[in-house]
Amino acid sequence: MEAVETKSSNGYAKAPWLFRGSALYQLHLVKSEKVRSCIPKEFKLVEAFGYTLGGFFLATYEDSPVGVFDELVVIAGLVWNRPTSCAWATTVYVNNYEACSHGRKEVGLPSQVARFSKTSRAVSRQSRGRGEFLNMIGIGSEFFNQNDQMNVEVTEIKSLGTTDTCNISLTSAVPSLNIDRWIGPTIKMSLPSFSGGTEFNPNLLKYTCQIESRVQAVKPLKVLEAFSLTNVDGEDNESLQDYGGSNHMAKEHRNEIQNLSTYVMLSKPILALKFNQMKMQVEAPIVLYQCSNSLETTNVTSVP
Repeated sequence: MEAVETKSSNGYAKAPWLFRGSALYQLHLVKSEKVRSCIPKEFKLVEAFGYTLGGFFLATYEDSPVGVFDELVVIAGLVWNRPTSCAWATTVYVNNYEACSHGRKEVGLPSQVARFSKTSRAVSRQSRGRGEFLNMIGIGSEFFNQNDQMNVEVTEIKSLGTTDTCNISLTSAVPSLNIDRWIGPTIKMSLPSFSGGTEFNPNLLKYTCQIESRVQAVKPLKVLEAFSLTNVDGEDNESLQDYGGSNHMAKEHRNEIQNLSTYVMLSKPILALKFNQMKMQVEAPIVLYQCSNSLETTNVTSVP
């Protein structure tokens, strides 16, 4: 399946915004020295022994303010701003133009439009071995049959009719459908995030995702490839201003962000959580700092 969704429902009304679907939240060990440059100076990188926690959030929304769409959020690391630490996203890919525009302008996300291509193949299950109890609760080796594969390819759209600038390919072993299998306990959690500092929303923001979901630990997705095509000299000058997002940003800054996202995706995974039957409520962002420059947060005013 490959698509870029263009059809929307009533669109984004007043917050909070509700999303339903499934997701995988994968944490990686990321070297602090690699990501420090992308963190606004108003925030402090949370680190230990030279590493921070980055990773990605890969979601499929079956219901949202703009209908069905996919999202991949690349997280550079955790940052601190009293009284809490939050995730900092370096890139967000979605296959819905309205979701991209809303993420940029209202939530301050570095959103880009991309194609999501999903393929899967199922083979007969392997026989159960030792560790049957772990298999029953969904975290044993049998639950993730290495011969049952799901592949997800995310390809950024630079503009209509032009070549791609970034390609990420992921693969994961997936379970055969089994209605008797436990998919984890129902857990409620609050995931705060910082955002902003972009050309579309230069202010530094904080927003919260309230999530209720069946959660289970799973084997991490394997990133087969993640690369950027950094030669953008021939970029189309007529790229979409509202959705392409590359014609206003400095070329060097754009390449730096793409290379950083590549590094994060290829770094070492340490934990993966599958969110089943997920209901996510996203609250309206609040302004932490008012900024007048999108690429460097100069002329900053703290908002009490």
